[in-house]
Amino acid sequence: MEDYPRTLMELEGRFGSEDACRQYLFQLRWPEGFVCPRCGGKQAWPMTRGRWLCATCRYQAPVTAGTLFQDSHLPLTTWFRAMWYVTSQKTGVSALGLQRVRGLGSYRTAWALLHKLRRAMVRPGRDRLRGIVEVEEAYWGSEEAGAVGRLTEAKALIIVAAEEDGAGIGRVRLRRIPDLAKPTLHRFIAQAIEPGSTVRTDGLNAYRRLEGYGHDRRIQREQAKGEHLLPRVHRVVSLLTTQPGLMATPFPALLRSRGRPSPLHRSHGKGSALPMDPSGRDGPPSESPPDSAAREELSPILCTGQ
Repeated sequence: MEDYPRTLMELEGRFGSEDACRQYLFQLRWPEGFVCPRCGGKQAWPMTRGRWLCATCRYQAPVTAGTLFQDSHLPLTTWFRAMWYVTSQKTGVSALGLQRVRGLGSYRTAWALLHKLRRAMVRPGRDRLRGIVEVEEAYWGSEEAGAVGRLTEAKALIIVAAEEDGAGIGRVRLRRIPDLAKPTLHRFIAQAIEPGSTVRTDGLNAYRRLEGYGHDRRIQREQAKGEHLLPRVHRVVSLLTTQPGLMATPFPALLRSRGRPSPLHRSHGKGSALPMDPSGRDGPPSESPPDSAAREELSPILCTGQ
């Protein structure tokens, strides 16, 4: 049975102090009583700031070790309030909105806090896409002078997979890729799509010989205006490219910073979230992301939906 506060009053009543937050973390970490992570001892004495002193080896075990809160200078009450606010909003949360509502001192702090929460909320073993899934590659970036076709140096190469949900779009996966080689494309499909599904692609030869999938390979020399071989993927990419100011955002930064929901989220209840500037404009944050975020892997799968 879920044991979470449903209202702001319940939240403040249960987690209104640092001690209450630490006690909750203690119960989650050691539901059957303290166990030393070093020696396995089961006797300990409480210390300051949520540490427990093992009676056997004298190790000081912090209750926040290995969690989002480890080494954070923010109070646990701030973290708990932020978590409740983020998970209670149906339309998504921006760093700017979090800063205003929670009274955080700077946009940078709110951005880093929200970024950590979003990373923690992505389920590592989340279900892969299934059924009929459209897959196509695209280039991310503004117009490049002198670039013809796939000959580009400044744009980021991305691959998009969009799940068919009736006439609409289901879940979506995006990733930045280094090239259009067969191993690269097949690896993305294996990681993003459930075996046995039907993968619908264009006529690019690198998609051929997919193992474990049905392959609906579509080639059309000419198509009427407004018609697309892969309408769902086209819709996802067009939503990204038509956001005001968003094309100036480097794609790795888009993957790292996700603030408010995109039109996909608003119109279909599923979708990615796009970065938001402190001034309220769509686009990259005015301030540089924290160093820890800058060192993050630049090409994870961006999960939209569950």
